[in-house]
Amino acid sequence: MRAINRGKQPSGRQPSLAQLRAFAAVAEHLHFRDAAAAIGMSQPALSGAVAALEEALGVKLLERTTRKVLLSPAGERLAVRVDAVLDEVEALMEEADAVKAPFTGALRLGVIPTVAPYLLPTVITLVHDAYPDLDLQVHEEQTSSLLEGLTAGRLDLLLLAVPLGMPGVTELPLFDEDFVLVTPLDHWLGGREGIPREALKELNLLLLDEGHCLRDQALDICREAGRADAPVTTTAAGLSTLVQLVAGGLGVTLLPRTAVRVETTRSNQLLTGYFADPAPTRRIALAMRTGAARAAEYEELARALQEAVRPLPVRVV
Repeated sequence: MRAINRGKQPSGRQPSLAQLRAFAAVAEHLHFRDAAAAIGMSQPALSGAVAALEEALGVKLLERTTRKVLLSPAGERLAVRVDAVLDEVEALMEEADAVKAPFTGALRLGVIPTVAPYLLPTVITLVHDAYPDLDLQVHEEQTSSLLEGLTAGRLDLLLLAVPLGMPGVTELPLFDEDFVLVTPLDHWLGGREGIPREALKELNLLLLDEGHCLRDQALDICREAGRADAPVTTTAAGLSTLVQLVAGGLGVTLLPRTAVRVETTRSNQLLTGYFADPAPTRRIALAMRTGAARAAEYEELARALQEAVRPLPVRVV
């Protein structure tokens, strides 16, 4: 960001935009009547604005004769600067109009890795169809990094599992989804329905690495099932690797329903089991800074996304 020089102050008065526009018109047309008509100003007002600019800058910009107007050497140099200033002002006004228009400009969306591959196609399609002027920028990171980015202003909106319980962050719930049990072909729970949660107490459960919220959720489910601890001998950085470890017979794992179709079709050595009601679940939401300037847009986006995910194996909140 350009530093503001508060030291030496420019001599004279600050020129106004009206004065700059008047001079730019004269510099272009080299005729007071034509310049005044071009910017919708009376000729006396135009002459007064240019004279006031010359006084403010302390230099003579024009050479007037009875027949024509010429730029002085100073006027030649400063006309280029004036045009640049007016171009920047116009760009500023256009940018302000764009900011005021909903669903325009950049939206920096943070997504956790256990959501991104399975929901982003729906999100991208929704944005492309409903909000074509929105510049969607996606950042896939773990929850702690996303929250840091949100509070620091690096990210605008998050798509992740909740609750977060973080002051200054507002959650916009989207849907709940069940967890399923993914097993090797020869596992005794493979493909079963109505699996009791208590079965988790005796299973060799494979988990994601530290830092993934899905790991913490899986451990919470195990504790709810009465498992005091979950010794971990093998972990993975992503769900794809985790499922391949299951296919290789190293254990079983929990998958959210939205991930099942993508991950389990990679191997013919897997079976999917379903828990008895109430099945263990996770809730997915959008999260924004409390009081965000674009809060109304984010709330509308949340409602639109709820409708967009209805074809998925989820329960819209």
